[in-house]
Amino acid sequence: MSFLQKKLGRRLAKFIGLAGLFAMTAGGAVADQPKWIWGAKNAKDGETVFFRKNIKLNKATKTAKLTMSCDNGFEAFVNGKKVLVGSEWAAAQTADIKKHLKTGMNVIAVRAWNDGGVAGLVGQLDVASTTDRHKLYSTDKSWLFSRDSKKGWESLGFDAKGWKTSQETGKLGDAPWGNVFTLAQQGGVDTKQSNPADLKLAKGFKSELLYTVPKGTQGSWVAVCVDDKGRIIASDQGNKGLYRIDPRGDEIKVEKLSINISSAQGLLFAHGALWVNINGQNAGVHRLTDTNGDDQFDKDEYLKPMNGGGEHGPHALVLSPDKQHIYVMGGNMTKLPKMNGSLVPTNWDEDLLLKRLPDARGHAANIRAPGGWIGRFDKDGKNWKTVAMGFRNSYDMAFNIDGELFAYDSDMEWDAGTPWYRPTRLYHITSGADFGWRTGTGKWPQWFPDALPPLYDIGPGSPVGVISGLGAKFPAKYQKAIYCLDWTYGTMSAMFLTPSGASYTAEREEFVASSQMRMTDAVINPYDGAMYFTVGGRGGQSALHRVTYVGKENTTPAKASGEHAAARKLRHSLEALHKPNTAGAVAKAWKHLGHEDRHIRWAARIAIEHQPSAEWQSKALAEKNTQAALTALCALARQGDASLQGKLIAALNRLNWAELKPAQQAELLRVYQLAFIRMGKPSQAVASSVEKKLDPVYPAPLASLNRELCTLLVYLESPNAAVKTLALMSQSTDQDKHNWSNDLLNRNAGYARAFAATAASSPQRDQIHYAKELRNLKNYWTDNQRLEYFSWYRKAESFKGGNSFAGFLNNFRKEALANVPKELLSEIEKVQKAPVNVGPPFKIDAKLAIGVTPPMKFDKAQLKVQAGAGVELAFTNNDPMPMMHNLLIIEPGSRVDIVTKAATMGPAGMINSFVPESDKVIAATPLVLTGNTYKLYFKAPAKPGQYEYVCTYPGHGFSMWGTLVVE
Repeated sequence: MSFLQKKLGRRLAKFIGLAGLFAMTAGGAVADQPKWIWGAKNAKDGETVFFRKNIKLNKATKTAKLTMSCDNGFEAFVNGKKVLVGSEWAAAQTADIKKHLKTGMNVIAVRAWNDGGVAGLVGQLDVASTTDRHKLYSTDKSWLFSRDSKKGWESLGFDAKGWKTSQETGKLGDAPWGNVFTLAQQGGVDTKQSNPADLKLAKGFKSELLYTVPKGTQGSWVAVCVDDKGRIIASDQGNKGLYRIDPRGDEIKVEKLSINISSAQGLLFAHGALWVNINGQNAGVHRLTDTNGDDQFDKDEYLKPMNGGGEHGPHALVLSPDKQHIYVMGGNMTKLPKMNGSLVPTNWDEDLLLKRLPDARGHAANIRAPGGWIGRFDKDGKNWKTVAMGFRNSYDMAFNIDGELFAYDSDMEWDAGTPWYRPTRLYHITSGADFGWRTGTGKWPQWFPDALPPLYDIGPGSPVGVISGLGAKFPAKYQKAIYCLDWTYGTMSAMFLTPSGASYTAEREEFVASSQMRMTDAVINPYDGAMYFTVGGRGGQSALHRVTYVGKENTTPAKASGEHAAARKLRHSLEALHKPNTAGAVAKAWKHLGHEDRHIRWAARIAIEHQPSAEWQSKALAEKNTQAALTALCALARQGDASLQGKLIAALNRLNWAELKPAQQAELLRVYQLAFIRMGKPSQAVASSVEKKLDPVYPAPLASLNRELCTLLVYLESPNAAVKTLALMSQSTDQDKHNWSNDLLNRNAGYARAFAATAASSPQRDQIHYAKELRNLKNYWTDNQRLEYFSWYRKAESFKGGNSFAGFLNNFRKEALANVPKELLSEIEKVQKAPVNVGPPFKIDAKLAIGVTPPMKFDKAQLKVQAGAGVELAFTNNDPMPMMHNLLIIEPGSRVDIVTKAATMGPAGMINSFVPESDKVIAATPLVLTGNTYKLYFKAPAKPGQYEYVCTYPGHGFSMWGTLVVE
């Protein structure tokens, strides 16, 4: 989740018992339930709305508490005096406002703002007179609003002519907010910060609070850099300007810069200038210079306007290691500006084979590739090029000691629990990279060969600042680290990188963490070797902290190890070819298309895609090396020449599935998809050739392969797609459990509630993917299969996820219903209303469990049950080899016959999970994937005896069996 998109929450220090405030007060007054209000039903991103409500008090006030929350933030005034501020909707703010009220007429005025998505203001004033009788005043449609503010708008005597009545968008307790009053926090306008009691700091380090920012005059700081004199420059997120902080000496000196610039989310001092990336009015990159030597920036050059702002707008600026380029980052709601060139081939697209559904609540529904992006320009502010794309909303980036670039991308917290949810993650940014963010359900999985994978999945969070430890007086390990700041959970992660081929692996350590620190940005000051970081954002209280090392380890400047430098050098040599019409590029790159290193293959393919396809399409179709062929055919499919589709499919069909590694099988499936996406719908003959190749290998042992096989076979209208996929939807997996850190989530328990609920319910993400894809299948269903499919949605109602989770499932179900024959709709309606039964169909007398052990055996040679008992047998395929297994309960002495029949089932075997038709079969599981569990319910035979259980997948049955003793 992104700092600049958030619907925020935090762990609050004090619960003040307002859960029932809207129902009944201490004095017995029944309250009107507060309503969420706004200026219109559909809020606009980045808008500010002003509200007023006149309140007449007939008696002297004994107590008065105002409780309020706003998505995204607010400032509340009583009779012209600011009394309450808030920037985190998940926990309301409350304050005692007795001293601001008077007998007679009063006014409550609120400036409320929306950063993006849904918006709303909710509040309630609880006033007790000297008679202890309480009266409640709640937000509702009677509150007046305006989008324009004139002088004195918050004062009692203001003429509100022209203001309109508000729109009610929900009541307190409604989704997506819930009852925000239950976690109300004592607030006000004089909140100050210090090092919090729960501060967590890496061993040997010290943190100091240097400066608490006066919010009313200096705002809330979200971006920082250091100038050539060791002074820190900070920007308010709003309109309160730029500030220069001198930490040298005993006292911190803070001054406001005279130039009229604010709302920067990217600051960089380089080449004698301050480079600013504004996210607001005059959005885009500016260069500020001092032309008269008075130590003030007086010249503003507007170098590159950008169309974007708010939560996902223009972000960081970073100087390249050679100081010749400045890298710039844009969130996914920042349109890519006009560029002079691109390291990314410019034929990017959505590249989705089946219909994508947008976010169920409408967020970013119309955003398309490239999504978030990274560009660069030269030190003169010219020669702009696109470097990488496919981010959601990375805010910042940093170079490591080897000169490699890294960025920290955001999640979409509303997707939690879905197969397309992406946790916040660290990316290694290489030339021409696409990381596959697409809106809604369209996010690419990391096994797609046309996307690069994450370096490390961190988890839920709100990425903000990213810095390198270079220049710090820290131990070498920490100098080499990349630091990733998370706003929501107040956590700074130190990411320790280890070279691995042409890229890296990473390990994570929590470097600084606190539930009370909403971190925004950080910088290493080379003048004292300390780290400085800011907290604040979203109008919240801001402060500047300093981290120094006070331990005993050596802090001399670290040196690069040189490990795997040759692989990186090779990658760089290929990246030098990432430009059009480069002589010799195809020949130089081609020999690396089959390289074992994915990043080198990527660099080679991008180099080739920059060259005219006429130069290399014949080579791609004739390539004999398996890996090189997959990479070359991926490049060719992406060119979209429909006349070559038949030849390309034929080349893919020549590849022997059984001889491919699992990663190559995934590549093959994706290239088939790209051939259909980019080159168009295939002829019947071409489609049939692919279906005949893929149907026999579905299901495969790995879920990643089955996801793509399912997608392709649904697209190809395979007659077996429904029956095989339904078998997969019947099994669960522990792999779908989330391993998010409880320590991290507890730093913002209010906001983390959806993640905690998701983890507790363990929604089956593979099943959800299959349901999503099967909704597109129009033919080859039996009535019973359709009923089974729709009954799954009843089971899925027990799954929990983010704010859009239930909406996604409901939209899948609606679209699937459109493909159902009218005569079956009434039966499906009954299924959807029937009681949910996800447990056993009868009383269970015995619960048994069995797994797999090498070499191809069940881990129990014997199981025992009582005759006639109701049995639950949980079969877990924990085979360390990626192999599918089933388990059949069979009559005594029938094992050889059953195994033989299964082996001769031919194409029907996979369709029926290699369970032959026989009255000797008492019960059977489907084929269970590696890592999955299937619970088999059966009645033990009434006759005692030595029954058997066996796996009938071909080749398994003569070693993988055991005895079921019925007593």
